[in-house]
Amino acid sequence: MEIVAQCAGAARRAAPALASASDEAVDAALEAMARRLTVSAAQVLAANSADVAAAEQSRMTQALIDRLRLGQSRLTEMADQLALLAQVPFPPRDRVLEDRPDGLRLIERRRPVGVVGATFEARPNVTVDVASQLVKSRNAGVLRTGSAALRSALALREHVIAPALADAGLDPDAVQLVPDPRRDSTLALVRHPELIPLVIVRGSGETTRMLAAEGARHGVRVLAHADGGGVLYIDTAADPALAVELLVAGLDRLGVCNRVNLLLVAEGVPDRLHDALLATARQRGIALSLPPHDHPLGHEWALDTGREATLTVSWVAGPGHAAHVANQETSGLAATIVTGDESAAREFLDGYAGTGAFWNASTRLLDGFKLRRVPETGINVDQVPGPRGPVTFADLYLRQFVVIPARRPCG
Repeated sequence: MEIVAQCAGAARRAAPALASASDEAVDAALEAMARRLTVSAAQVLAANSADVAAAEQSRMTQALIDRLRLGQSRLTEMADQLALLAQVPFPPRDRVLEDRPDGLRLIERRRPVGVVGATFEARPNVTVDVASQLVKSRNAGVLRTGSAALRSALALREHVIAPALADAGLDPDAVQLVPDPRRDSTLALVRHPELIPLVIVRGSGETTRMLAAEGARHGVRVLAHADGGGVLYIDTAADPALAVELLVAGLDRLGVCNRVNLLLVAEGVPDRLHDALLATARQRGIALSLPPHDHPLGHEWALDTGREATLTVSWVAGPGHAAHVANQETSGLAATIVTGDESAAREFLDGYAGTGAFWNASTRLLDGFKLRRVPETGINVDQVPGPRGPVTFADLYLRQFVVIPARRPCG
């Protein structure tokens, strides 16, 4: 679509100046975004209220509306995160790898990608999360969201992101938002490698996989946050109170990717703990899918409209078996073992190949701000080298090798 190419062209023209911006200017832009979230709260919340009202009229599920809705407390949280991000030190641009025997010095240099695309659904806060990460990494961006969150995203770009860049002396065109929510605009985002070489995709598994394949056909690198679903394994040596606590923590929000989706219980766990876990879930309105299952064990309930409040339960022989099930049956997002036995924990952690492996800690920690204290652009679960897990500004760069004389002549 022409509108996507126009946005990409504007971002590309603004990219060189952003790439060369000082640390002080970049952090000043983030601080200005934080201030403007407060100053422009009325405009942003009015736009968001219109989005929520439209979503309710269309009978969108409550889990999706939870993602969509902003409020004063949410804006304050977003502003606090931006202020903290502004205080995070920048990684060094250059790292000396070696002074070679031939008298040359090998340096690894970090360079911005240039223009990064991002598409996401019904999550207006992600507009600011992604924009802030791009600015902090000195990359221009082209953002796209669906119709459900478009009013909110446009308000955030108009009243917060663009003016904050201008406040800091940076080009407000560096962060673009595609005003067209149609599916064609998403496809166009992954079809312009000369303008947008890297695209971050967040959404349903089916759509995300389709966009990753489309990007590959056109030579666009896609960081795809396709599937989620956390695994909670209760070992025979689990502390009962902690097991219940971590189950509750993993079910606090049902529409997020890192919630507990699959509960694995060791065969030797006492009946009292097993019954307590199931009762705890039911008391919170969670339906239990018990064996024999009529769906894959890793079926992601957060994406199952109308059935988000569901938990799959299964039994395993021990930590090695639990890790195997998590590897084979789930997306590989995150898995937790609850145990007081260090050898069991090591067996599970060494066996599980997913993005986040936890011992006596909630899978809900697999989130950019919770895990790394900075917002994320998404969570990448690729099984290939590259940024994996919560992707932040420190991952959005190109590696360049620079060779110079190790000892420069004097004078």
